[in-house]
Amino acid sequence: MRRDRPPLAFAILAAIGVAFFLLPLLGLLYRTPWNTALAELTASEALTALRLSLVVSVAATALALLLGIPLAWIYARITFPGRDLFRALTTLPMILPPVVGGVALLFAFGRRGLVGQFLDAAFGIRIPFTTAGAVLAATFVAMPFLVLTVEAGLRSMDRRYEDAARTLGASRSLVFRRVTLPLIAPSIFAGAVLCWARALGEFGATITFAGSLPGTTQTLPLAIYNALETRPEGAVVLSLLLLAVSLAILVAMRDRYLRAF
Repeated sequence: MRRDRPPLAFAILAAIGVAFFLLPLLGLLYRTPWNTALAELTASEALTALRLSLVVSVAATALALLLGIPLAWIYARITFPGRDLFRALTTLPMILPPVVGGVALLFAFGRRGLVGQFLDAAFGIRIPFTTAGAVLAATFVAMPFLVLTVEAGLRSMDRRYEDAARTLGASRSLVFRRVTLPLIAPSIFAGAVLCWARALGEFGATITFAGSLPGTTQTLPLAIYNALETRPEGAVVLSLLLLAVSLAILVAMRDRYLRAF
C-alpha cells in the first residue's frame, strides 16, 4: 500500500494544529489535583450537579428521540416545498451561539413569550428557571445531532426491504416498526449517544433560559463555571470528568458522526 509523504510545510503546520488542541488538554491534566480528585467528585455539590445533569441529558435525549425520528423520516422520504429551509432551521442550533438559543427560548416559552404567556395564563405552567426549562434548552441544542444522524441512516438504507414487506401486505406502520426501525437502529443509537453527549455538556442556552439554581437547573457545566470562583480545584476535576466522557463518545462514534455530515 502506497504511503504519501506530506510536504514539510504541511507537516509542521499540522503539528502546530494538533498542539493547539492538545496543549489545553494537557494543561487541564497538569492542574488536576489528583490527590483530592475523589473527594471533589464525591462532594455534595458535585453529586447534585452530576445527578441533575444525568436527569436533564437523558430526558432531553428521550424528547429528541420522540420528536427527531419522525422529523428525520420526513426529511429523508418526503419532498415538499421549503424542505431545505426547514432542514436548515432544524440544524441551526448546531452553529447558533447557545446564548442566542437561550434568549430565543426565553422569548418563546417565557412568561411573556410567544407560547409561554398562554401556558401561564391557561395552565399556570412556567417553564423558565425550572428543571423542565433545562431539559428544553438541552433538547434545543442537541436534537439536530440526532436528526442528521437518523436522516443519514434512512437515506443510506436499502428500501427494497420495505417495498417487499408492503408487497406482502404489511401496513405502513408495521413496516416502520418491523423493518425500518431495525435497519436504522445503529443510526438511532449513534444519534442518541451524540445527542446525549451534547445535552450533557450544554451551558449557554441553559444558563440563559433556565438559570443556575442548585438542585434545580445547575447542571455540571454550570457547577464548573460557579466553582471556578470559589473551588477551582473542584472545577478542574469536574471539567476532566466531562472531558473524558466527551472524548470517549467522539472516539467511539467518529465514523457514524462523519457519515451524518
